[in-house]
Amino acid sequence: MDESMETPGSQSSLHRANLERVVRAVRLAGSLTQAEIARTTGLSAATVSNIVRELKDGGTVEVTPTSAGGRRARSVSLSGDAGMVIGIDFGHTHLRVALGNLAHKVLAEESEPLDVDASAAQGFDRAERLVGRLIEATGVDRSKVAGVGLGVPGPIDVESGTLGSTSILPGWAGTKPAEELKDRLGVPVHVDNDANLGALGELVWGSGRGVKDLAYIKVASGVGAGLVISGRIYRGPGGTAGEIGHITLDESGPVCRCGNRGCLETFAAARYVLPLLHSSHGSDLTMERVVALAREGDPGCRRVIADVGRHIGSGVANLCNLLNPSRVVLGGALAEAGELVLAPIRESVGRYAIPSAARQLSVLPGALGSRAEVLGALALALSEMGDSTLLDGSLTSPAPAFT
Repeated sequence: MDESMETPGSQSSLHRANLERVVRAVRLAGSLTQAEIARTTGLSAATVSNIVRELKDGGTVEVTPTSAGGRRARSVSLSGDAGMVIGIDFGHTHLRVALGNLAHKVLAEESEPLDVDASAAQGFDRAERLVGRLIEATGVDRSKVAGVGLGVPGPIDVESGTLGSTSILPGWAGTKPAEELKDRLGVPVHVDNDANLGALGELVWGSGRGVKDLAYIKVASGVGAGLVISGRIYRGPGGTAGEIGHITLDESGPVCRCGNRGCLETFAAARYVLPLLHSSHGSDLTMERVVALAREGDPGCRRVIADVGRHIGSGVANLCNLLNPSRVVLGGALAEAGELVLAPIRESVGRYAIPSAARQLSVLPGALGSRAEVLGALALALSEMGDSTLLDGSLTSPAPAFT
């Protein structure tokens, strides 16, 4: 029967839907046993077995022996050459690009310094060149690139795709990064802010694996949270969910860049914290250096790190009371302080959160470090791509050359 002539509810359309359900489950997880596919999709074991055999014969999936719960099993993943995705992360001082396949294997990764004052056009030029360099170095067939995930350090308007006002990349406000890169690369581009992508990266590859509800807290020049609810990023209708940095801690506190006073950001972000140490440690400090000195035992740096942790813990307690996540993952340079910052966070959570919510919460450092956002960009591209392209082989159509 011609696929184009399928009718809803017909046997062929039901079979097609089941194929897509299996492919989607495997694509999002990276690899699953057939029993896990059955639990994830709700399909019977026999149906899953038949579909996996069909997908394997068609070259869409690979099946390898594994063990699950001490028993022999077969692990199903998308074929290494079924398609590729690209992750691009624009940060405060860097540009990082990664190339991965649909089996969740990172094939190549590279970063280079980025002048924070550079124009958006220069940033896009450099991203385009770096993508081309990675594709050339790995010998990947450009027609296999299914999509791009893009991270930017600022709020993205969900409806228009426009980057909002940001003091981190001031020359980029009002641009449409996804649209610009799609025109340059010729493939679908999906964009999100750095905190959301950090959450996705840790969820798929790092400290968030195995949980459905978590918050990823990133402390840098600002303070943001990526929220995962029931396994999916929660962005809110306007894309601004997770602005934990603007929870008010002290109505008489310092004036924040948002116009309010005493926001969490004014007690935790690098731009406000580092000046506290200028008189004793010099004015060329970075958060990375403060963390390193604290780990070496410097009392001033330890005190500042502990204070930051307690303030972050107040914001995390609010998240616990509202959303009841099972895990909070701390990212950015601050996570390298380990228990010097995590213990004060837990102390504040224990003091201010509802006891039942606090008991269910684990607070962990991110496992991916500075790679969290670019790996999250890969995960975004993986989650947003359609499964029809894999089943129809449409990734083999010619793609534009990357310069």
